[in-house]
Amino acid sequence: MTADPLVLVAELDRATDRLLSTSRSLPSISDPSLCPGWTRGHVLAHLSRNAEAQMNLLTWASTGVETPMYASPDARVDGIEAGAFRPLDEQLADLEATSKALQDAMAAMPAAAWAARVGYRTGPGPAARIVWNRLCEVEIHHVDLAAGYGPADWPESFTARLLHETPVPQGVSGPDHAVAAWLIGRSDGSDLPGPLPPVPAWK
Repeated sequence: MTADPLVLVAELDRATDRLLSTSRSLPSISDPSLCPGWTRGHVLAHLSRNAEAQMNLLTWASTGVETPMYASPDARVDGIEAGAFRPLDEQLADLEATSKALQDAMAAMPAAAWAARVGYRTGPGPAARIVWNRLCEVEIHHVDLAAGYGPADWPESFTARLLHETPVPQGVSGPDHAVAAWLIGRSDGSDLPGPLPPVPAWK
């Protein structure tokens, strides 16, 4: 889905503030997250490294110099593992700094550069998608922290965009946030009227 990046930047700023507020109050980052095999520390480390990855795409869009999100799939995994077991204060400092740097980089983007095509992990696309992709990372992984923020807390505008991006299979109904959570694998669908079809593939 492509949307006006300038509109989504403000939404991303608010989502990041909510994420940071939750992260500051975590009693433990070694507890399991909702991501299989990941602790909360892995989620926070991923969010920090992903902010840097999005900045690489902004550099690509604004300069024309091909700058991949990650040097390689292994480098992505290694970056997360290297940061996952740090104390909370170090995790927070990293997440705050990388989030602020990404915010500044988005603000400095020339208007024309948002139309440039860059390479995402799923394939090429317009740079305007960077903001939406980061918003998805922040909102969805906020839920993955398993710290009291759930799909019902997502803003209606975010849920609507998720449902626009991932069409709902015929016959599936329920609250928008519950349907969206099921579609992206953050719910088993037990809160939706059944029977449900297999979950469609999501990015």
